[in-house]
Amino acid sequence: MDWTFGSVAVVGAGAVGLYYGARLAAAGEDVRFLLRSDFEAVRRDGIRIDSVAGDLHLREVKAFRSAEEIGPVDLVIVAWKATANGLLEKVLPPLLHEGTQVLTLQNGLGNCERIAAITGAERVLGAMCFVCLNRVAPGQVSHTAGGRISVGELVNDGRGRAGEIARRFNAAGIPTEASPSLAETQWKKLVWNIPFNGLAIAEGGVTTKDLLETPGMEGEIRSLMAEVIAAARAQGLVLGDDLIESNVERTRPMGPYRPSSMIDFVEGREVEFEAIWGEPLRRARAAGVAVPRLARLADRIRERIGAGA
Repeated sequence: MDWTFGSVAVVGAGAVGLYYGARLAAAGEDVRFLLRSDFEAVRRDGIRIDSVAGDLHLREVKAFRSAEEIGPVDLVIVAWKATANGLLEKVLPPLLHEGTQVLTLQNGLGNCERIAAITGAERVLGAMCFVCLNRVAPGQVSHTAGGRISVGELVNDGRGRAGEIARRFNAAGIPTEASPSLAETQWKKLVWNIPFNGLAIAEGGVTTKDLLETPGMEGEIRSLMAEVIAAARAQGLVLGDDLIESNVERTRPMGPYRPSSMIDFVEGREVEFEAIWGEPLRRARAAGVAVPRLARLADRIRERIGAGA
């Protein structure tokens, strides 16, 4: 192992940033949160996590309003939605020193490349969070299922960055694995995100329970998953058909879970269309894979969120 980290900055303190950042801070890591709307509430009341993995109240939080106030750190965790990536060029540079690494916890494709354009690809890692989280109030998160992270490096350079992050996250009670293939991990997450987030929007703002109980909808979910797997395989990635059954079955116990993209849709916020549906669709077509169900779903989502998506 040639790399380790001391200080951490969490950029994007929604459900994901608050949850994982608070877990790391509670374990003794030096975590600094970049906060906007939640700043006053977090400074006053701390961060509260209601969790199936054990509740947590982080009373003392290193909260800041700007990246300049935080200053250079060893590890930047980008946890905001991909729709906020236009802010990366302003926020990242004040957080960087010559050895800083940047880990994105964002869904979809294209985020690592967007960061790499600013920092260089050798600094970038990506992680997929297999978790059910909702921010229920300023500084408060509900964690109802999952929590596992799979982290990989955009450029595998032998410095052991993913392994060190996995070790430290595991020590903080966050189940984490270092993946030898970041792209494979990203597409595995899309097997769930594309159908469940997408259909929850396309059907007008419904839960995963609604989807699984709607006649014929489970078949559509499974068919979409099969297309995602085929697109990944065409790019040389190893995804098994068993992902379909495992993803459907792990969703049933979630009950009336509200996927994050559906919440953005019903609350009138911008949806991560390009990262979760647009870019995967382009890459599938570039690989020569027919994905008619994904294309139709993308069209339905565009109609729901507006033609400008």
